[in-house]
Amino acid sequence: MARRPEDEYDYLFKLVLVGDSGVGKSNILSRFTRNEFSLDSKSTIGVEFATRTIQVDGKVIKAQIWDTAGQERYRAITSAYYRGAVGALLVYDITKPSTFENVGRWLKELREHADANIVIMLIGNKSDLHHLRAVSMDDGQNYAQKEVLSFLETSALDSTNVDKAFQTILSEIHRIVSRKSLGSGQSAGNGIKEGTTILVDQPAPASKSCCT
Repeated sequence: MARRPEDEYDYLFKLVLVGDSGVGKSNILSRFTRNEFSLDSKSTIGVEFATRTIQVDGKVIKAQIWDTAGQERYRAITSAYYRGAVGALLVYDITKPSTFENVGRWLKELREHADANIVIMLIGNKSDLHHLRAVSMDDGQNYAQKEVLSFLETSALDSTNVDKAFQTILSEIHRIVSRKSLGSGQSAGNGIKEGTTILVDQPAPASKSCCT
Protein backbone atom coordinates (compact mmCIF):
# COMPACT_ATOMS: atom_id res chain seq x y z
CA MET A 1 0.00 0.00 0.00
CA ALA A 2 1.54 3.31 -1.07
CA ARG A 3 2.37 5.87 1.58
CA ARG A 4 0.41 9.10 1.44
CA PRO A 5 2.35 12.38 1.29
CA GLU A 6 1.11 13.36 4.78
CA ASP A 7 2.72 10.20 6.17
CA GLU A 8 6.17 11.35 5.06
CA TYR A 9 7.99 13.67 7.43
CA ASP A 10 11.39 14.29 8.98
CA TYR A 11 10.31 14.94 12.56
CA LEU A 12 7.29 14.18 14.74
CA PHE A 13 6.86 16.60 17.64
CA LYS A 14 4.26 16.15 20.36
CA LEU A 15 2.67 19.37 21.63
CA VAL A 16 0.09 19.87 24.37
CA LEU A 17 -2.51 22.59 24.80
CA VAL A 18 -3.17 23.41 28.47
CA GLY A 19 -5.18 25.97 30.38
CA ASP A 20 -8.54 26.46 32.06
CA SER A 21 -11.75 25.13 30.55
CA GLY A 22 -13.38 27.56 28.13
CA VAL A 23 -10.28 29.50 27.09
CA GLY A 24 -10.53 28.22 23.51
CA LYS A 25 -7.95 25.43 23.34
CA SER A 26 -10.15 23.16 21.19
CA ASN A 27 -10.88 25.96 18.73
CA ILE A 28 -7.19 26.85 18.51
CA LEU A 29 -6.51 23.21 17.67
CA SER A 30 -9.30 22.96 15.08
CA ARG A 31 -8.34 26.30 13.52
CA PHE A 32 -4.72 25.20 13.09
CA THR A 33 -5.34 21.62 11.96
CA ARG A 34 -8.60 21.96 9.99
CA ASN A 35 -9.11 25.73 9.61
CA GLU A 36 -12.42 25.38 11.44
CA PHE A 37 -14.06 27.27 14.30
CA SER A 38 -17.20 26.36 16.23
CA LEU A 39 -19.14 28.76 18.42
CA ASP A 40 -20.91 25.75 19.91
CA SER A 41 -17.80 23.75 20.83
CA LYS A 42 -18.27 21.72 24.00
CA SER A 43 -15.77 21.17 26.79
CA THR A 44 -13.16 18.56 26.02
CA ILE A 45 -13.60 15.29 27.91
CA GLY A 46 -10.24 13.80 28.82
CA VAL A 47 -7.83 14.33 25.92
CA GLU A 48 -8.21 14.75 22.16
CA PHE A 49 -5.53 15.15 19.54
CA ALA A 50 -5.06 16.15 15.91
CA THR A 51 -2.09 16.49 13.57
CA ARG A 52 -0.80 18.88 10.94
CA THR A 53 2.37 18.82 8.85
CA ILE A 54 4.33 22.00 8.10
CA GLN A 55 7.76 22.90 6.71
CA VAL A 56 10.49 24.40 8.89
CA ASP A 57 13.91 25.23 7.42
CA GLY A 58 13.41 22.79 4.57
CA LYS A 59 12.37 19.95 6.89
CA VAL A 60 8.89 18.42 7.09
CA ILE A 61 7.58 18.63 10.66
CA LYS A 62 4.51 16.69 11.75
CA ALA A 63 2.92 18.19 14.84
CA GLN A 64 0.86 15.85 17.01
CA ILE A 65 -1.16 18.23 19.17
CA TRP A 66 -2.97 17.04 22.29
CA ASP A 67 -5.86 19.11 23.63
CA THR A 68 -6.17 18.50 27.37
CA ALA A 69 -9.35 19.02 29.37
CA GLY A 70 -9.28 22.04 31.63
CA GLN A 71 -11.74 20.73 34.22
CA GLU A 72 -10.34 19.74 37.57
CA ARG A 73 -11.93 16.27 37.50
CA TYR A 74 -9.82 15.28 34.48
CA ARG A 75 -6.47 16.44 35.83
CA ALA A 76 -5.35 12.97 36.94
CA ILE A 77 -6.03 11.65 33.44
CA THR A 78 -4.38 14.45 31.50
CA SER A 79 -1.15 14.72 33.51
CA ALA A 80 0.02 11.42 31.99
CA TYR A 81 -0.25 12.94 28.52
CA TYR A 82 2.44 15.52 29.27
CA ARG A 83 4.99 12.72 29.02
CA GLY A 84 6.93 12.94 25.78
CA ALA A 85 5.68 16.43 24.90
CA VAL A 86 8.41 18.74 23.59
CA GLY A 87 6.21 21.82 23.39
CA ALA A 88 3.23 23.33 25.20
CA LEU A 89 0.84 26.16 24.47
CA LEU A 90 -0.42 27.51 27.79
CA VAL A 91 -3.67 29.31 27.01
CA TYR A 92 -5.72 31.88 28.93
CA ASP A 93 -8.72 34.01 27.93
CA ILE A 94 -7.97 37.76 27.79
CA THR A 95 -11.58 38.47 28.85
CA LYS A 96 -11.43 36.32 32.01
CA PRO A 97 -8.84 37.37 34.63
CA SER A 98 -9.27 34.10 36.57
CA THR A 99 -7.89 32.11 33.62
CA PHE A 100 -4.78 34.32 33.66
CA GLU A 101 -4.45 33.98 37.43
CA ASN A 102 -4.45 30.18 37.01
CA VAL A 103 -1.59 30.23 34.49
CA GLY A 104 0.90 29.76 37.32
CA ARG A 105 -0.82 26.57 38.43
CA TRP A 106 -0.74 25.14 34.90
CA LEU A 107 2.88 26.13 34.48
CA LYS A 108 3.78 24.37 37.73
CA GLU A 109 1.95 21.24 36.55
CA LEU A 110 3.76 21.33 33.20
CA ARG A 111 7.14 21.64 34.87
CA GLU A 112 6.34 18.78 37.24
CA HIS A 113 5.03 16.31 34.63
CA ALA A 114 6.68 17.29 31.35
CA ASP A 115 10.28 17.15 30.18
CA ALA A 116 12.51 19.70 31.92
CA ASN A 117 13.40 21.27 28.57
CA ILE A 118 9.86 21.55 27.18
CA VAL A 119 9.36 24.68 25.04
CA ILE A 120 6.44 26.67 26.46
CA MET A 121 4.50 29.50 24.81
CA LEU A 122 1.99 31.60 26.74
CA ILE A 123 -1.12 32.36 24.65
CA GLY A 124 -3.67 35.08 25.38
CA ASN A 125 -6.65 33.89 23.33
CA LYS A 126 -9.81 35.70 22.13
CA SER A 127 -7.98 38.86 21.07
CA ASP A 128 -10.96 39.63 18.79
CA LEU A 129 -12.96 40.47 21.95
CA HIS A 130 -10.93 43.63 22.55
CA HIS A 131 -14.00 45.46 23.89
CA LEU A 132 -14.23 42.85 26.69
CA ARG A 133 -10.48 42.74 27.45
CA ALA A 134 -9.74 42.25 31.14
CA VAL A 135 -6.08 41.15 30.92
CA SER A 136 -3.72 43.62 29.25
CA MET A 137 -1.15 42.56 26.69
CA ASP A 138 1.53 44.05 28.94
CA ASP A 139 0.45 41.74 31.78
CA GLY A 140 0.84 38.71 29.50
CA GLN A 141 4.19 39.86 28.14
CA ASN A 142 5.56 40.67 31.60
CA TYR A 143 4.52 37.30 33.01
CA ALA A 144 6.05 35.48 30.04
CA GLN A 145 9.28 37.42 30.39
CA LYS A 146 9.46 36.64 34.12
CA GLU A 147 8.93 32.92 33.51
CA VAL A 148 11.14 32.76 30.38
CA LEU A 149 8.29 31.89 28.03
CA SER A 150 7.48 33.12 24.55
CA PHE A 151 4.19 34.99 24.22
CA LEU A 152 1.49 35.77 21.65
CA GLU A 153 -2.12 36.86 21.67
CA THR A 154 -4.37 34.89 19.31
CA SER A 155 -7.92 34.69 18.06
CA ALA A 156 -9.18 31.29 17.02
CA LEU A 157 -12.32 33.04 15.73
CA ASP A 158 -10.58 35.21 13.11
CA SER A 159 -7.34 33.16 12.87
CA THR A 160 -5.10 35.93 14.20
CA ASN A 161 -1.66 34.53 15.13
CA VAL A 162 -2.85 30.91 15.39
CA ASP A 163 -0.57 29.63 12.62
CA LYS A 164 2.19 31.95 13.84
CA ALA A 165 2.01 30.47 17.35
CA PHE A 166 2.47 26.90 16.13
CA GLN A 167 5.06 27.88 13.52
CA THR A 168 7.07 29.73 16.19
CA ILE A 169 7.07 26.95 18.76
CA LEU A 170 7.77 24.20 16.19
CA SER A 171 10.64 26.25 14.73
CA GLU A 172 12.14 26.69 18.19
CA ILE A 173 11.88 22.95 18.94
CA HIS A 174 13.46 22.16 15.56
CA ARG A 175 16.28 24.63 16.28
CA ILE A 176 17.02 22.91 19.60
CA VAL A 177 16.90 19.41 18.09
CA SER A 178 19.12 20.45 15.16
CA ARG A 179 21.64 22.05 17.50
CA LYS A 180 21.78 18.91 19.63
CA SER A 181 22.22 16.72 16.54
CA LEU A 182 25.03 18.89 15.20
CA GLY A 183 26.70 18.90 18.59
CA SER A 184 26.74 15.12 18.60
CA GLY A 185 28.18 15.05 15.08
CA GLN A 186 25.04 13.52 13.59
CA SER A 187 22.82 14.67 10.78
CA ALA A 188 19.66 16.30 12.13
CA GLY A 189 17.61 13.74 10.25
CA ASN A 190 19.48 10.61 11.30
CA GLY A 191 17.28 7.90 12.74
CA ILE A 192 14.26 10.10 13.37
CA LYS A 193 12.25 9.82 10.17
CA GLU A 194 8.93 8.13 9.63
CA GLY A 195 7.26 8.74 12.93
CA THR A 196 9.84 8.65 15.69
CA THR A 197 8.96 11.18 18.36
CA ILE A 198 11.81 13.51 19.28
CA LEU A 199 12.41 14.16 22.96
CA VAL A 200 14.20 17.28 24.09
CA ASP A 201 15.82 15.53 27.02
CA GLN A 202 19.02 17.35 27.93
CA PRO A 203 19.15 18.05 31.69
CA ALA A 204 18.19 21.58 32.69
CA PRO A 205 17.33 23.38 35.96
CA ALA A 206 13.80 22.47 36.94
CA SER A 207 12.85 26.10 37.61
CA LYS A 208 13.55 27.26 34.06
CA SER A 209 12.12 26.44 30.67
CA CYS A 210 14.60 25.52 27.97
CA CYS A 211 14.76 28.73 26.09
CA THR A 212 13.89 32.39 25.87
